[in-house]
Amino acid sequence: MDPLSSPTLSAVTVDLGLDTRLALLAAGLVFLLALGLGVWKYRQMATSADHLAHPYVDIAHRAALLYSFAILLIAAFVELSSWPTWVNLAAAGVLVFFFVVAIASYIVHGALRDTTNQFEHPSTMLRVGMLALIVGEMGGFAVLLAGFVDGQFLG
Repeated sequence: MDPLSSPTLSAVTVDLGLDTRLALLAAGLVFLLALGLGVWKYRQMATSADHLAHPYVDIAHRAALLYSFAILLIAAFVELSSWPTWVNLAAAGVLVFFFVVAIASYIVHGALRDTTNQFEHPSTMLRVGMLALIVGEMGGFAVLLAGFVDGQFLG
């Protein structure tokens, strides 16, 4: 008898909240995007004279990889937070939103090849966007960290 087809073996299920499951889904989707961006980066490296991808293609690939793992960290804090699901979803959603917007902006610059440094001539919109990103990312994570501290140390 094949031990892998044994009726005693079954899939392991874990009871995760909707907020955690959505954060994990976001991590997986961003990781898949990172893999696709890696193909784009490889193609540029393989076909360019200097064997380098455009700087923003490289940045998009690396940022997506890092953000996918950051979202896994966020999912852990979401799961261990004492806040209601809607609070965790909102905080994690803000973080994921800004991560995806950042990656998208890198993709646009890589596709257009319009700059190698978007801060060389920053617009008012870029400055406002960066301020929103700072407040959103730090605020969103502070909410999750506070929920973690409340649930794991104070509660």
